[in-house]
Amino acid sequence: MRVWHYDGVSALRRAPELVAEGDAFVLVERDRSEGPYRFADLVARDTVDGDAIYGLKGSSGWRIGFPGGVPADLSALLPSPTRYGGFIDRIGLWPAAALCAMLATIAVAAFLMTPALVARAVPRSVERKLGDMMAGDFGDRACAGPNGPQALAALVARIDPGDPDARVSVVNLPIVNAVTLPGGRIVLFDGLIKAAASPDEVAGVIAHELGHVRHRDVLESLLRQLGLSVLLGGLDGHVGGYTNALLASAYSRDAEARADGYAIDALAQAHISPLPTARFFKRLAAGEDGGGIGRLTAYLSTHPMSQDRAARFIAAAKQHHDDRPVLNADQWGALRDICSTDPNARAPGLRF
Repeated sequence: MRVWHYDGVSALRRAPELVAEGDAFVLVERDRSEGPYRFADLVARDTVDGDAIYGLKGSSGWRIGFPGGVPADLSALLPSPTRYGGFIDRIGLWPAAALCAMLATIAVAAFLMTPALVARAVPRSVERKLGDMMAGDFGDRACAGPNGPQALAALVARIDPGDPDARVSVVNLPIVNAVTLPGGRIVLFDGLIKAAASPDEVAGVIAHELGHVRHRDVLESLLRQLGLSVLLGGLDGHVGGYTNALLASAYSRDAEARADGYAIDALAQAHISPLPTARFFKRLAAGEDGGGIGRLTAYLSTHPMSQDRAARFIAAAKQHHDDRPVLNADQWGALRDICSTDPNARAPGLRF
């Protein structure tokens, strides 16, 4: 049978004879012969002006055309054309729509879960490096008034003994807040120290922040807000926006509950009553800082309060015995004055 043909090399259109040989064919034109080609290697193209057109796998520009359509004796050998929307045509519109909705739901669920999975897969060394770089936004200098760092170290050692990853410092900002950076770096603002009525209240806050460290909530929060740019861009030094993102974001309710649970257990093991922590949280939620220092909305915006959370600490207090003060009066005084007695302390240049 006569077909028209482009060999994909020249622009010349030929009119060879197609000679079938089982599951293959050759194209014969005078003393010229091409092939054999397997029918299975043909690819159905669009029909143009009634001509059935086929290409050849792996040969760009190669074409043959059957004038008037596919001959009946070759229809069983030639591949069927791929219909537009063929998948939808096979299963139906509504089943296809339902399948797409299910796949979209799975994709959304995967997106919501991905930050938690990625955060737990990031090496600790990478997380520490990111945290160290972000700490630079706080002036790279912690307050170091006389005996203040020693008092803070004693408090942290009481809550979390023998942990080299936890690094707690105080910066000179009159805001009632604390921020946990990646890699176990916890920064307390001087306003929070001043707002606390006792070192036991500060101990509860630090224990709560340590809970976020243990569960890697910080990196998860950053990944959820900013994606992998936290890791890919942050390690190049573009970290200013990440620190502000942490200060502007709140942990999820589940993350707060896990951190509370960790804090309650840590306080129990350290023989520290959870009642002062409950009183501190309730005082913040009521808008009372005890000394008029700073704005309470800072801590509340990143650590949402609830009566249930305070009640959880109060309930835990019934199981506590042999509670001992975290610091003595001199140590507590040194910690409260850690910034005011440091002549080199200065407020970091953060933008909120």
